[in-house]
Amino acid sequence: MKRSGQFLFLFIISIFCISAVLPKAQDDNCTFEGKKLYGKIRFVENRGDADVKIKIVNSFPDIKVKLVENFADDCGEWQVVEYGEDLKVYVAENFADIKVKFVTSFPGMD
Repeated sequence: MKRSGQFLFLFIISIFCISAVLPKAQDDNCTFEGKKLYGKIRFVENRGDADVKIKIVNSFPDIKVKLVENFADDCGEWQVVEYGEDLKVYVAENFADIKVKFVTSFPGMD
C-alpha cells in the first residue's frame, strides 16, 4: 500500500513537471464567428462573397489592423492577396460585422 502511494505521488509530480515544460497552445481569441482575423486577406466587391464585413473607423475599433508584406501570423496582421486567401473581406458603410482601424504598429484586439 505504501509503495503504490509513493508511485501515485511520483506519477502526479511528473505530470505537473511535463505540463510545465510543454509549450502552451495559443489562446486564439482573434476570431469572428470561427474565422481568424489575421493571415492572408482578399478584399471582395460583393457583400455576399465576403466572410466578414468591416467598417473602417478612426476611433473605438473592434480590432486594429496592420498591413504586412509577409508572415501575417499574429492577431490583426493582414497580408493582402489576390488568391489563396484565409479570409474574404468586404468594406461596408452600413451593417458591418466588425469595426477596423488600420494602424502602423501594435495591431490586435484590446
